[in-house]
Parts: sequence; structure tokens; C-alpha cells
Amino acid sequence: MAIVSIAKAAGTVKIKDFAIFAGFAISWREPCRVESSPKRLCVLCALFGEFFQQLACDTIVLMATPDAFDDRLRRWMSRHRRVFALTGAGCSTASGIPDYRDDQGEWRRRPPVMIQAFRTQAEVYRRYWARAYAGWPRLAGAMPNAAHHAFAAWESAGTLLQLVTQNVDGLHQRAGSSSVVDLHGRLDVVVCLGCGARISRAALQDVMACENPDWRAEATTAPDGDADIDAAVIESFTAPRCAACGGMVKPDVVFFGENVPGDRYESAREALANADALLVAGSSLMVYSGFRFVRLAHDAGLPIAIVNRGRTRGDDLAGLKIESDVGSALADAVAAQYS
Repeated sequence: MAIVSIAKAAGTVKIKDFAIFAGFAISWREPCRVESSPKRLCVLCALFGEFFQQLACDTIVLMATPDAFDDRLRRWMSRHRRVFALTGAGCSTASGIPDYRDDQGEWRRRPPVMIQAFRTQAEVYRRYWARAYAGWPRLAGAMPNAAHHAFAAWESAGTLLQLVTQNVDGLHQRAGSSSVVDLHGRLDVVVCLGCGARISRAALQDVMACENPDWRAEATTAPDGDADIDAAVIESFTAPRCAACGGMVKPDVVFFGENVPGDRYESAREALANADALLVAGSSLMVYSGFRFVRLAHDAGLPIAIVNRGRTRGDDLAGLKIESDVGSALADAVAAQYS
């Protein structure tokens, strides 16, 4: 166990924010004790150095004792110089964004709305936007976690060739990653299905607030900015329309029943053709748009590693499978390899 003792801290220490950033246990006493493995502490000191400075402490004493460390992922990383990484919902759960599937790859809840129903059924369109309106504040406030920061540090080290994410939350970019393909798009942009006009999701939230000044709903966080709300309040919600043409609008993401845009797929496929290995992190691979990259890598003879809690569709194709929390595994491996 590694201990960070923070003595005589001046000012306000935002323990909740620190817990979200660092992703490990904190007990707040005199002095403050922050518990983590030594390897993980090393990468966190590198990734969260600015945050440590914000604590404004008179003294910071670092003490580490040996702790169990699964070295398999670090050794796998050390053998490859151009890694293609594919990430999924398991990378963002520690940021407070739920995932759709359980550890067997089965749906935890009703599957997401299909694009055909969204386009053709007024009640589905209204329900989608009412739930999205209620769920947006939580998604907009989500912060990158240890997994996102570890990928950014790995990219900076120069051996992560391309990161392709199935997530639509933008947290990889907020953590500092720049070479990112958002395979399924981004929730923070909205597009008109009629004229193609685009607007930021934050701006549309303001529009919906003006159009629904008295609308209220108690919400439970759901995946991808969705929220569970009482069905009775949906009928009174005014769904948004395009300010330019009055058409229907949708987030610039790939709904179920839609295809990944061809240029986006080709960009990812070209990166995979130049890679020397593939890593899957936090994905069950049950959606074919992500799984096909594992099939392509396997057919090309590339080494494949998977870090995920639970079964994935690609387990039989992987040379290495690590059943672990993605943030912990990546932070440990990146710290051990590049610190």
C-alpha cells in the first residue's frame, strides 16, 4: 500500500473532486491519507501533478510499500510500438456514466432507441428529447477518469498510434488525447435531419429550457446522457426543432439502425493497417462496428489484448485477456512502462 501524507493543508481541499480524478480510496483525517498501489501512485503523480499543486500543502510525504501488480499488460505494451486502441463504455463508468451491458455482455436495460422509430414516431422523438434534456447536466459535468488520463499519457509516450472510441462523451479529448476517432460520433453536437444545420448540444439545452420553462422531472442517470424519468411528465415536454427549417434534430451520433459514416470507418481501418497490435479496453464488443476491428486485426495476424470486466465477443481471438478495472490496469501499466 502506498500512502500520501498531506500535512497542514492550507485553503480548501476538494476531496470529492480528487476522488473522481484519481479514482482511489481517500480517508480524510489529520493528516490526509490517500491510498493506492505504488505503480498507480507514480502515474497519478505525473498525470495529476497540477492537482497536487492546487492542494497548497506545506509538506507532502510519499511512502510506498510493495503491492501486488499484474505485469502482463505492461509487458505486452513493451513489445509493441504502434498500438491501435479501441475503447468502450467501461472506460467511462468511473466518470459516472453507466454502461448498457452486464459482465456477460447482456443488456442491463431496454436497448437504445432505433433511428427508424426516432424519425417516424412523434412520441418516441418527444420521449428521447425529454429524457436527454433531464440527463444532459450529469453528462456535461462528467470528468475524465484514470483510464482517460492513462491513454493520454500513453499517446504522449509515442507508442499509441491511434485511439478509436465507441463512446460519445468526448472524455478522451478532455483528458488530453488528440489522435482520437469518435467511431459513433459525439453527443455535444446536434444536427438537423432536414437541412443539416448544426448546433452545440449546450446551446440546444438552453433552447429547450426556454421552450419548457415550467417542466420538471426527477431523473436517474442512464447511459449516454439519457435519464430514466416518470413517463407521465413526457407528454408535456416540447421537443426541439431546427431553428433554420423546423426539421427534426438529433445528436451527431450513430443511432442503432444507422451505419458508421464511411470516411470515419476508413480512417480507423487505415490506422489499424499501420498498427502492430490492438488493445481493447472497456468494451464487450457486442456491437459489430467495434468488433469488426478485432476481426480485422486477427485476420492480419496482429497481437490482441483485451482489458475488460466480464465476457467479450472477442475473447477467443485475444492472446491476452485481463479481467480488471480499466482505469487501474491502464494507469498501472502506463506508469510502469513509461515512468
